[in-house]
Amino acid sequence: MMIFIYLFSAHAICDYPLQGEFLAKGKNAFAPLVGVPWYQCLLAHCLIHAGAVALITQRWELGLAEFIIHWFTDYAKCEGKITFNQDQAIHYACKVGWAVIVLLNVRL
Repeated sequence: MMIFIYLFSAHAICDYPLQGEFLAKGKNAFAPLVGVPWYQCLLAHCLIHAGAVALITQRWELGLAEFIIHWFTDYAKCEGKITFNQDQAIHYACKVGWAVIVLLNVRL
């Protein structure tokens, strides 16, 4: 059960205080900050999440999966293809998936 708490808490920390206004605005390819490459902000944000997942699960593959899914999810949100609530649901569903993989000791 602790892995769920760790992953959910890490998500909340990474998506709110560690993201901050600069990354939240800067990662948007469709309304970029002047002089700030949006992809660098999105890269940094996704790396923060990937690092947290990899540290908690001790699985680099899950960190990589988190990075990729987080990138496409946030990009879709910025593009207006999904809502904020859908974005968060996808992120938390991933955390459930990572926890299940770890608890069942699934090899990727």
